[in-house]
Amino acid sequence: MGRIILPKADGKHVFYMKGREGEVSDGYHTFDDLYEHRRALILALMRLNPRVSWRSKEHHPDDDPMFNKFFIVGMDLPTGQITYHYKIAYWDEFKGIETLPHAPKWDGHTPEDVVKRVTEWAKRINATR
Repeated sequence: MGRIILPKADGKHVFYMKGREGEVSDGYHTFDDLYEHRRALILALMRLNPRVSWRSKEHHPDDDPMFNKFFIVGMDLPTGQITYHYKIAYWDEFKGIETLPHAPKWDGHTPEDVVKRVTEWAKRINATR
């Protein structure tokens, strides 16, 4: 697998690996690494907050059909809904999280919204301690 070095505007370099998409790297982590980290972190958050957490093998009936061989997990935070899709192979890792017949209706959130909602929620948690 070859390396591509791309200069950034700040003079630093970013390294990308040629190969399978999940093997693409910034020189520190691959996409696969970050995917694994995200899954572990959302699972921990869900286990710590079971009353607002859920999983489902189906999207809401009013939303697009579920992706083949995937499921969805989500949290209904005070700051809004957050969701992630995972390969069905990881379903058992989320055992114990409430299983719904279908996900709640998607509120249209974007990846940027998820970051804002989690960050705002974390600030609120910190403010109450």
